[in-house]
Amino acid sequence: MPSSPLSSAEITTRLRSLDSWQVENGELVRVFTFADFRAALAFVNQIGELAEAAGHHPDIDIRYNRVRLALVTHDAGGLTTHDFDMATKISETQKV
Repeated sequence: MPSSPLSSAEITTRLRSLDSWQVENGELVRVFTFADFRAALAFVNQIGELAEAAGHHPDIDIRYNRVRLALVTHDAGGLTTHDFDMATKISETQKV
């Protein structure tokens, strides 16, 4: 059973805790930039493992050293806690 979509107020509150993520056309989006294509691919593979484990998969667009990720819970018809939880996990992969 899908989660319920978050309200605009809930989305605004949750965005405050996610550095560099924003809402674009109803999706939770972030662009990551890497040194080169290989580094971008390594990141995408890492995100793939996270997504499989969570059962929640972002839309991924790779442009040489830039990776755009977009999250939305399609079967709920909007952004849910699943999207923000996945965004948090993704962001944590980039912290050193």
